[in-house]
Amino acid sequence: MQRVIPTLLAAVLAVLPAAAHAATIGVSMALFDDNFLTSVRASMRERAQQLGVPIQFEDAENDIGRQLNQIQNFIAQRVDAIIVTPVDTDATPRMTRLVAAAGIALVYVNRMPADRQLPPRVSFVGSDEAQSGTLEMAEVCRLLHGQGDIVVLMGELTNQSARQRTRDVQDVLARPACRGIHVLDKQAADWKRTAAADLMSNWLSAGLRPRAVVANDDEMAIGAIQSLKQARLLDSTIVAGIDATPDALAAMKAGELKVTVFQNAPAQGRGAVDTALRLMHNEAVPAFVWVPFELVTPVNLASYLGRPR
Repeated sequence: MQRVIPTLLAAVLAVLPAAAHAATIGVSMALFDDNFLTSVRASMRERAQQLGVPIQFEDAENDIGRQLNQIQNFIAQRVDAIIVTPVDTDATPRMTRLVAAAGIALVYVNRMPADRQLPPRVSFVGSDEAQSGTLEMAEVCRLLHGQGDIVVLMGELTNQSARQRTRDVQDVLARPACRGIHVLDKQAADWKRTAAADLMSNWLSAGLRPRAVVANDDEMAIGAIQSLKQARLLDSTIVAGIDATPDALAAMKAGELKVTVFQNAPAQGRGAVDTALRLMHNEAVPAFVWVPFELVTPVNLASYLGRPR
């Protein structure tokens, strides 16, 4: 897959078409009720307003059938470009075929499509999930000195990000320095704080006492923190997440979260709009436009607090 480093990304997206104001963009979000995707959506709206581009958002409410209907409606409306955060990444080949057949530019944002190869005028803007879980688990391994039991909270398994982030954990555990770490259990909490809190409580009730909780995202990490606090076990447990959401950074400042990984929601949102406009005007854009992940710990937390989102 072709990569774009930040400086090249800036160069690729720096100059936008003068006729951008004539474009109309339709956006289908997997769901609105998600802190990270809310930041992505807000960034897309801000960028579109800045450029004077009409943009229409639809909430798929985590329903793949609803999302496919939204895409078909955008096609019927003859929008100039479609941006999608897929509910189910395994369904993206069908979405790609529908939109490509209509001759409309298509951008997937945040959640990588399952398509092995993207056709012309289709791109993905987001972060390489092979970095996210790797950065997270490598730091947990360092904090554990390569020894101890962990549990893994997984996102929705229909989502490529959840599968990849969990695979990243296993890959790090295969490293010689981390082979003394063992997974007691791993279960899906579907990116949800409440579901993660319930699952963590169930693990504790069953007698599991992990030295670390490795979550596929911050929402689930915060849910685990809530249950560990109630059980008075948080002080002896390392909790890690991904996304560096405002709530997660606040938890880290409070000493509750030890590890997160910054995923740049504003850059993804802006990049999705800019890429859609370039594709719409048949300009050359890489199939994969990468926005790098960044490890966040208490050591460098101050540089992320208050960062615009």
